[in-house]
Amino acid sequence: MSPVLAAALLVLPLSLMALAALPARATVFHAKDEALALAFPGADRVESRRFILTDAQKAEVEKLARAPLESQLWTVYVGWRDTELLGYAVIDTQIMRTLPATFMVVLTPAGEVRRIEVLAFHEPPEYMPTARWTQQFAGRMLDEDLALRAGIQGITGATLSATALTTGVRRILALHKVLGPELSLREK
Repeated sequence: MSPVLAAALLVLPLSLMALAALPARATVFHAKDEALALAFPGADRVESRRFILTDAQKAEVEKLARAPLESQLWTVYVGWRDTELLGYAVIDTQIMRTLPATFMVVLTPAGEVRRIEVLAFHEPPEYMPTARWTQQFAGRMLDEDLALRAGIQGITGATLSATALTTGVRRILALHKVLGPELSLREK
């Protein structure tokens, strides 16, 4: 074997190992302002409401969502066109497999899912829920059917991502249910 070929065969595997060791890069699809423009097209204002859940509210959200809450501090964005309430949006970050993803859930005034947008994704792209997959949440409310292998189809090869996003949607719907009328009080 020639010395050049031997060196190439030695360098190639080492190069591949070095590339594999590089950290994955996050893909950011939308900044907050861009996401809120998608959530509330035609809005003349978007109000930011911060809520600190009481222990009782936190327990109720966890019970309804069937999942723990990491924080009792939540920000809900409320979209308005003049005096018309357009809906609510919540931006949340969940661990999908081992890395975080940030997504936004947009709700109608009645508390139905209008849309879901993945805003940033740190996992490999093949684990990212597609827009087609997230569309199955449209029109959904919090009920027993809002679960994988019930009313929500999984993602082949990305079960952990599908589970994390479905759980995140349940948390946000439960938050809407618990906070209820407090959400749409107009700013003074």
